[in-house]
Amino acid sequence: MFSNKEGFKKEYERHMAEEYGRSLELSHITEKYMVLGKMIREYAAIHWKETRTKVAKQGLRQVHYFSMEFLMGRLMTNNLMNLGIYDIVKEGLNDLGIDLNELEDLESDAGLGNGGLGRLAACFMDSLTSLDYPGTGNSIRYQYGFFKQKIENGYQVEVPDQWLKYGNVWEVKKPKLAVDVCFWGRVEMYMDHKGKLKANHIDCERVRAVPYDVPIAGCQNNVTNTLRLWSAEPSETLPNKEFRQYLSEVNEICMNLYPNDTVESGKYLRLKQQYFFVAAGLAALVDAHLRVYPSMDNFWEKNIIQLNDTHPVLVIPELMRILMDQFEYEWDDAWNQVTKCVAYTNHTVLSEALEKWPTEYIQKLLPRIYMIIEEINRRHVLDLRSRGISQEAVSSMMIIKDGLVYMANLAIVASTSVNGVAALHTEILKKDVMKNFYEIYPQKFNNKTNGVTHRRWLLYTNPQLVSLLDNTIGEDYKKDPDRLEDLMAYIDNRDVQEAFLQVKRQRKEILAKYIKDTLNIEVDVDSIFDVQAKRLHAYKRQLLNCMHIIYLYNQFKKDPNFTMPKRTFIFSAKAAPSYYFAKCVIKLINSLSETINNDPVVSKYMKVVFIPNYSVSVAEILLNAADVSEQISTAGKEASGTGNMKFMMNGAITLGTLDGANVEISERVGREYCEIFGMTADEVDALRKSGMYDVWKYYADDRDLQEVLDRLNMTPFTTNVQEFRSIFDELMYHNDEYFLLADFQAYVAAQRRVAERYQDRYGWAKMCLVNIAKSGYFSTDRTITQYAEEIWHLEKVKV
Repeated sequence: MFSNKEGFKKEYERHMAEEYGRSLELSHITEKYMVLGKMIREYAAIHWKETRTKVAKQGLRQVHYFSMEFLMGRLMTNNLMNLGIYDIVKEGLNDLGIDLNELEDLESDAGLGNGGLGRLAACFMDSLTSLDYPGTGNSIRYQYGFFKQKIENGYQVEVPDQWLKYGNVWEVKKPKLAVDVCFWGRVEMYMDHKGKLKANHIDCERVRAVPYDVPIAGCQNNVTNTLRLWSAEPSETLPNKEFRQYLSEVNEICMNLYPNDTVESGKYLRLKQQYFFVAAGLAALVDAHLRVYPSMDNFWEKNIIQLNDTHPVLVIPELMRILMDQFEYEWDDAWNQVTKCVAYTNHTVLSEALEKWPTEYIQKLLPRIYMIIEEINRRHVLDLRSRGISQEAVSSMMIIKDGLVYMANLAIVASTSVNGVAALHTEILKKDVMKNFYEIYPQKFNNKTNGVTHRRWLLYTNPQLVSLLDNTIGEDYKKDPDRLEDLMAYIDNRDVQEAFLQVKRQRKEILAKYIKDTLNIEVDVDSIFDVQAKRLHAYKRQLLNCMHIIYLYNQFKKDPNFTMPKRTFIFSAKAAPSYYFAKCVIKLINSLSETINNDPVVSKYMKVVFIPNYSVSVAEILLNAADVSEQISTAGKEASGTGNMKFMMNGAITLGTLDGANVEISERVGREYCEIFGMTADEVDALRKSGMYDVWKYYADDRDLQEVLDRLNMTPFTTNVQEFRSIFDELMYHNDEYFLLADFQAYVAAQRRVAERYQDRYGWAKMCLVNIAKSGYFSTDRTITQYAEEIWHLEKVKV
C-alpha cells in the first residue's frame, strides 16, 4: 500500500470508505488521521509477524524491558520515517488536498511517562529495534497519564491528560492473551502427595490484565518489536465485595501514573500498579516461551529482563513464585535462573528515590510475594555472615529492615548486572551509595552512559540542521551517528559556520512563533535563548537560574547605565502535584516573567518565559532552538540527564556543573566548548560532611546575594510578601540542602562568560559545531550496543 504515491492514494481512499463509509471530501480531519494511522500500523504489522517468527526460528535470546514509564511522544512522524514511507505519504496526501502536518499535530503525546526515565525507555526501544535486536517493552496503559499542566495566576494546576480521547491508533488489543493478577487473600502451605511443600494463595482478589500491543518499527530494517501496555479490567472471578467498589478499585490501577503516595491509599495503589504490570508481563513472557520451547529449563538462556529502576523489582519474587509454585522447581534451581536473567539499572543516588515499602503493605497486598522476599533476605543474610561481613555492613545490605523492604537491595542481590547511567553516577554508586554491595559483588557493577535516539532528536525534528549536515558531511551519520565526528573538519569553515547560524535562527523563529501563539509573549530571536527544560526538583536548581535572573533585574534597578546582551530565559517543567516547594518555584518563575516582561526598561534586554505542559512535543521545538543548555544540578545528584545530550546534538552550549553526563560531555568536547562552573561532587560531599556550610555567612558576606534573597520577601515580584517565604526559608532555615548559595557567584560569572562568548558569532558557531560533532557518542545506538553485548548477550535478528 506504500510502494508508490498512486497506490497509496487508492488505498487511503479505500480505507476511508471501508472504515467510515465516507468519501475524503466529506470526512472529518480526525477520520483522516485515524485512517492514516491504521494504515501505517498495518504496514508495520507485516514486519511485526515476520520478526516474531524469525526470533523463534533462530532461537534468539530476547530482552524484556520493564519500566513504569515509556514517554513515547507522538508516533506518526517517527513511524513514517522509520518505515521509509514519509515522502510517499506526504506527497500522496498533498495530491488529495490533505496537509500531513495537520494530521501529525492532531496526535496527542501518549500519556505513558513523565521524565527522563520514561524518555530513555522510549529511546531504547527505538535503538533496540533499529539495530536489529529482539526485545519487548512492558508497562501500564495509563488512561490519564501523569497530568496535563495548566498555569493559572502563575500557579501550576493539574488536570487529567485525556490523551486517549481519539483512542490510540497504534495499539492492538489482545484479549485472548489476558491474564488474572491476584491481590490480597492469604497463603496456605501444605504437603502434596510427594511430600513436597507447596503454597496455595486463597481468598485472593483477581484483576484481569489485558494487553494492548504497540508496534515499534525499526529504521528501514524490516524489524518490528513490541511495546506491551497492560490495562486493568474486572475478572470473571468476582471478589466477595460490592461490585461498584470493586470496579472503582480496578479502574484506579491504570488511571494515572504515580498516584499521590503521601496518603496510605496512594501507597497501596502504587504497589498494586507495580505488581500488576510485573505479574502480567511475566505471565505473558512464560506463555510465549513455552509456545517455542518444551520447558522452562532454558528460560534464562532465551530471556533477559531489564529492570528500569526499582519500580519493577517485584519481577524477582514473582519469577521465583512462578518457577516454584507453577513449575515445581526447587529454590536453588529457581534462584539460579532468576539471577541469570534479571538485570537492574539504577537511576538515582537520592535516598528518598530508592524505594522502600512497609512490610505490612506487601504482606497484606501480596502475601506469597512477601514470603519469598523474606526467604531471599534470610538466605542473603546467612551468606553475608558466612563471608565474615561486619554486622554494621550486613545491616546496611539487608532487604528487610526496620519494618521496610528495600527494593534496591533486593535488585542488587538478585540481578546478574547492576549498572549506573553515567560514569560519575556509577562511581558514586560504587564508592558511596552501594559501597558495601560493590565490595562483595564487584563483578555485577558496570556503567552504561545514557543516550538519546538521534533519529527522533535530530533527523526527524530538525530538518534544517539535517540539510546542513547532509550537504557538509554526507548522510552516513544517519545510520552511524559516530560519523557526526566528520563535522570536526569543518568547524573553522566560515561558510559552514554561517550556514549553522542561519539554521539556528530558523529554529528560533519557529519557537518564537510558538511562544507568541501560545503565551502571547514576543521574544527577540537575536537574543540568547537560554533554556532549562526538565522535571522541577530542588536538586535540579531551577531556583538558581531564578536567582541569577533576579540578580540581573537588580542591576538594572541599581544602575541606570547597566546594559547586557539580549537574553531570553525559557523554562519548561512539571512539578509533582504534592511537591509544594517545586510548585512555589513555578509560581516564582511566572512572577518574574510577569514583572520583567512588562518592565519598559528591563524587557528591552531580557524576557522570561515559562512554557506550560512540558512534553516530548514541546521538547521537539524547544531543544533545537536553544543557544544555551542549562544543566545546573548540584554536583553528585543528577544520575545522568538526557536533555543535555539532546541540546548538544542540536548545537547548544552546555552551561553546567560537573554532574551526571555533563562530565562526559565536557570531556568529549573540551572545556573550551562548554561552560562549567561550581563545586565538584567531591567538593560538595566534603563540604556537607564537614558541617561547616553556613548559609548566613554567605548571606552576610555577599551583598549581591543578599539583595537577591531579600527580593523573595518583597515586591515587585509579588503583592503578597509571604508568597515566596517558603523558598527563602528552605534556603536559609534548612541550610540550603543543594548548595545554591555556595555556587551562586560561580554561576553568575559563568553566565557572564556565556554572554561575552556569544558576541563572537563565528566563535560561537564553532563551539556549537563541535558539540554537534561530538554528540554521536550520546546516541542510544551506542548505549544499546553496550547493553546488548555486555549485559544482555543478544544476537541480532537475521532479516
